[in-house]
Amino acid sequence: MFGQPPADLYPTENTPGLRVRAGTRYTSSQGDYMCGGCGAEDHANGDDNVKALVDEYTDHKKACGGRS
Repeated sequence: MFGQPPADLYPTENTPGLRVRAGTRYTSSQGDYMCGGCGAEDHANGDDNVKALVDEYTDHKKACGGRS
């Protein structure tokens, strides 16, 4: 009933970026990011951790010269 999002929504080296999935009553929020320039990546589960991931990704984009 609550399956994984399609694979093409996850960030990869070829399609870098940020993916955030809101939680529901039955699931926790999730987030992933990958930088296309340096290959940095991270994953998070839960509202507070996903918010921290978004902040980390935003800071990384400012600091990294690569495509993110």
